[in-house]
Amino acid sequence: MCGIVGYIGHREAFPIVIKGLQRLEYRGYDSAGIALFDGNQINLSKTKGKVEDLKNKAKEISQAGSIGIGHTRWATHGVPNDVNSHPHYSNSGNLVIIHNGIIENYESIKQELTKRGYTFQSDTDTEVLINLIEEVKKTEDVKLGKAVQIALNQVVGAYAIAVFDKEKPDEIVVAKLGSPLAIGIGEEEFFIASDASPFIEFTNNAVYLEDEEMAIIRLGKEIKLRKIKDDAVAYPRILELQMNLEEIEKGGYDHFMLKEIYEQPRAIKDTYRGRLLAEQGLIRMAGIDLNMEKFLNANRIIIVACGTSWHAGLVAEYIFEDLARIPVEVEYASEFRYRNPVITDKDVLIAISQSGETADTLAAIKLAKEKGAFVFGVCNVVGSSIARETDAGAYTHAGPEIGVASTKAFTTQITVLTLMALKLAKTKGVFSETKYREYLSELETIPSKVEKSLESNTLIEIIADVYKDSTNCLYLGRGYNFPVALEGALKLKEISYIHAEGYPAAEMKHGPIALIDEQMPVFVIATKKGHYEKVVSNIQEIKSRKGKIIAIVTEGDEQVKDLADHVIEVPETLESLTPLLTTIPLQLISYHIAVMRGCNVDQPRNLAKSVTVE
Repeated sequence: MCGIVGYIGHREAFPIVIKGLQRLEYRGYDSAGIALFDGNQINLSKTKGKVEDLKNKAKEISQAGSIGIGHTRWATHGVPNDVNSHPHYSNSGNLVIIHNGIIENYESIKQELTKRGYTFQSDTDTEVLINLIEEVKKTEDVKLGKAVQIALNQVVGAYAIAVFDKEKPDEIVVAKLGSPLAIGIGEEEFFIASDASPFIEFTNNAVYLEDEEMAIIRLGKEIKLRKIKDDAVAYPRILELQMNLEEIEKGGYDHFMLKEIYEQPRAIKDTYRGRLLAEQGLIRMAGIDLNMEKFLNANRIIIVACGTSWHAGLVAEYIFEDLARIPVEVEYASEFRYRNPVITDKDVLIAISQSGETADTLAAIKLAKEKGAFVFGVCNVVGSSIARETDAGAYTHAGPEIGVASTKAFTTQITVLTLMALKLAKTKGVFSETKYREYLSELETIPSKVEKSLESNTLIEIIADVYKDSTNCLYLGRGYNFPVALEGALKLKEISYIHAEGYPAAEMKHGPIALIDEQMPVFVIATKKGHYEKVVSNIQEIKSRKGKIIAIVTEGDEQVKDLADHVIEVPETLESLTPLLTTIPLQLISYHIAVMRGCNVDQPRNLAKSVTVE
């Protein structure tokens, strides 16, 4: 969950690495560090805090040199402080490393190295790894690349690393297992990063390392790729990046989260562009077309995901079962493989992840494949691990999502999953051509209806001011909008630190109603489509106990307006598509409350965007 950046070439490394770290700060931001080589020595600076703190502290060292590596950290081993921050030196001071991941057997390695005279300044597994590499290099009398390879065959865990040796000042050695690593290829220069955002203005050409691959990056030479396990030669596949610089800048918005909320009409349209041909009555999805029999013959679909993606999966459960009449189970990826699940070759597993690097979801994919299931991935990042590990898949085309709290990932995942369900329903002949075309036409209107929903922003800001000092909130929804209630509560928890819980509205009477008093804000999704009268009854129950009611309703609703303290309207649509609209005001309410409370909206405490460790 850390971010790593490296540069070797003809430019000054310091500004490139620092700017890259700022772009990767969504991956971790409790500490940061940089190491530069000026031709004679390694100059290292690191500190607890943000990359901006590192910029200030790095004024104490020489910033010269065209080779540098940097790191922004999300702590796993050792508290966030200056000493535990990366990069880490080896005992000799010749080797320096940055690392994303966890070395699970570091303690036993540390004990052995301590017996051999090594000392450790930090509590990190990373310092153990760099000293293991040094010990191998010394005892085996091998070059840095070989030492890295031998050492990595002795460790258990996950990693993306970059290692520099001042005795080999024209190369950086990198390796990957479980954590992402991209190499940007420029003119007489190379870039290293957890994703492509740090180097997009310098080159559109990148190589993504596969698991258990390492690369020796040398000035004036081609990248040398090898397999870590058996030293077999691997051949780099150079991809042309589609990202552009504007997508990873704020574009005039105060926060990335707000920008990404407002990008949703475009993101949804980009996700169905080329797939949804409403006038022709067609949905084109190669991953489904080429594997239609797998889906049609499946006993069930298992959806695995974490966090916001899990909520999208819950919406998909309603969609697939309602529209395509296929049984669906939705699992937390983090629990899936630990309960010895029953999986067969008649199952289809759909793995959902914004980053495509979520460690728990990747572990679930590997287990499902071992059991013979067909695995389909839904993710946002081209070339990510999930995109490579799955049998087939579909990208969401949301564009880069920098804010740690997911917004457009949720709506674009639902869009892809809806397209899949509609395509399967049509192929199965579950509903009529007229009904099918109605769904396609309505889905095509969703971007404009999201834009309409965003027009409530000023009203939502007023409502946020009323409830910004609340200590607890309840979110209620039924049917398709129960997962939206969960997602709304998660957003508020993530960025404002207010305790919030989501429930099916009917479950309120089975416990949560005990919490309701005049101090409790209750957000209720009460659209006209889907159990409306039942939800109105729930609202009356809340009102009779003096709870504060904030209702998300369909445009023109009068019945709920008479009961609620505040009403936010969304356009009318088909029931299965309502989550794409009802989630918008809940995202905005969380955003404005967090801003009013002085919280760091884009980088909430203790969280990281891409969870690449268990």
